[in-house]
Formats: sequence, C-alpha cells, structure tokens
Amino acid sequence: MDWDKLRIFHAVASAGSFTHAGQMLTLSQSAVSRQISALEEEITTPLFQRHARGLTLTDEGEMLYAAVSDVLARLAQAEEALKNVREAPRGQLKVTTSHGIGSYWLIPRLAAFLKECPEVELHLVMEDRELDLSQREADVAVRMRAPVQADLIQRKLFTVHYHLYSMQSYVDAQGMPQTFDDLANHTIISYGETAPPEVREVNWLVEQTRRLMRGACKGRTVRINNVTGILQAALNGLGIATVPDYVAVQHPQLIRVLPDVPGPSFDVHLVYADALRQSKRVAAFRDFLVREAKEWRY
Repeated sequence: MDWDKLRIFHAVASAGSFTHAGQMLTLSQSAVSRQISALEEEITTPLFQRHARGLTLTDEGEMLYAAVSDVLARLAQAEEALKNVREAPRGQLKVTTSHGIGSYWLIPRLAAFLKECPEVELHLVMEDRELDLSQREADVAVRMRAPVQADLIQRKLFTVHYHLYSMQSYVDAQGMPQTFDDLANHTIISYGETAPPEVREVNWLVEQTRRLMRGACKGRTVRINNVTGILQAALNGLGIATVPDYVAVQHPQLIRVLPDVPGPSFDVHLVYADALRQSKRVAAFRDFLVREAKEWRY
C-alpha cells in the first residue's frame, strides 16, 4: 500500500471528514477524497461509511487505522532517537495552549527559553480547543485540566485562581456591590457560549446571578469568547468580569470586587506524549517551565 495514501487515510480517520483532513494536510477536499477512493480500490475494501454527518470507519477501516497509528508512533520514536544523537536540544517544538495562558503567562517567558535553547524552532498554537497530542498535532500542551489518556505524561505547573474585577470608573457610575445579590443590578462580563469544557466553570458568576437577574431592572450579561476580550471589556468599564489573578496583576488599574467571594480555580498542567519521553527539546522545555512555575508568584 502506498504510504502517502495511508497517511491521508489516517488524517481522515482522525478528523472524521475529508474537509477537516484536507485542512490539516493543506490539500483540497476533492484531492483527499480521490486518494481515499484510490486506496479503497487498491485493497478492494471499503474503509469508511459515508453519511450526512461525516465519516465512520468500517471494521476493516478500524483495523487499518490501528496498524497505521502504530507505525506512526514507531516512526515518531525513531525520529526522536535520531534527533537525540546530538547533545544539544534542537529541532521544531510545537506547543499548544489556551489564549489566556499563552498570551499572559507563556509568551513573556519564551525569550528566556529561546536564549537557553537557540537551536530549538518554536511553533506556538494558541487555541482554546485541545489538540490531539497522541496524533502529533502538537508536541507539548499547557492545559487547564489534567489529561485522561493513558499515553500522555503530565506535570502540574501551578494553579490559576479567578476573582471579580472591574474599573473604578464603572464602580463610580454604577456603585460598588456590597453583597453577592447586588450583582443582579450590574453588567456581568462572561465567557462566550462556546467555552471549551475545561473553562466552562469560569461562567459560574452568570449561572449564580441568572436567577437574581430575572427580577432586576439593570442586570445583564455581555458574552465574549476569549480572555483578552473579557479583559479589554473590563478595562474599558463595561462591567464586572471574572478574570484570572495572573492576568489582573498585570493591570493594577483593575480593582477587586467582592474580594471575599471566591471564584473557580484550575490546575495548569504540562502535557506531552509518552513517545516523546526521550526528546531532548521536550525535556528542555519541560524543565524550563517547571523552573519558571516554581519561581513565579502572583
């Protein structure tokens, strides 16, 4: 079987559609479809069941997917072994993290890492969705929840705490809430409805004030789909927002609202595939972040 076709087959099986696989492989949807059809003709076996909602693997497709996944894992291990022949960490390192952690915690530290490891080529992907490390969509992830897959290695870095923040201009105009119930008469800035699973709890304030707002004349909610937008809304006096403390500390003009009201907290983990256990560039990045997390206080 042609390896290029098998590689495309694996991408389609992982993505669940020709379109998404084409985006991953920078190929057109029609080119991906033709390659899959050619592979099925070559082995005279259907690999996918095609339906309106996407693709599902046939029993034969499941067998081939497991075999190709095993080959890819072995190739990844061989690649790491070859890269580690030399002593210094080198090569491309693809790191994925959320917009918040990436923008406000990780990026300010990357210059120091690149100075320590000048032969590492860093590729940072900031998305609130989780990339699949087992399928090598990224080498390392910095995530706001622990992974559940058995083939992933994790290391806790630190804990993120959320509290209520606003601007003095907003409080001067609308009044400082003295009790939690007072929030029913304020504008609450929250995460958008498409919040990924690991950050949905940051909308705890909306859930708790929704009942109170039903009878309020001024209470309302503004939804924004990432932490940068929420921060900017708070800084521009739109209302009261749930902001992580490590972000708020960088903006001393924000004031804490209802400081005795605890917000949610999340443990931030460094995660990478077991196949990269021996990778020197991954180990260098891991050790750097662990050291930074120990020295950091917010």
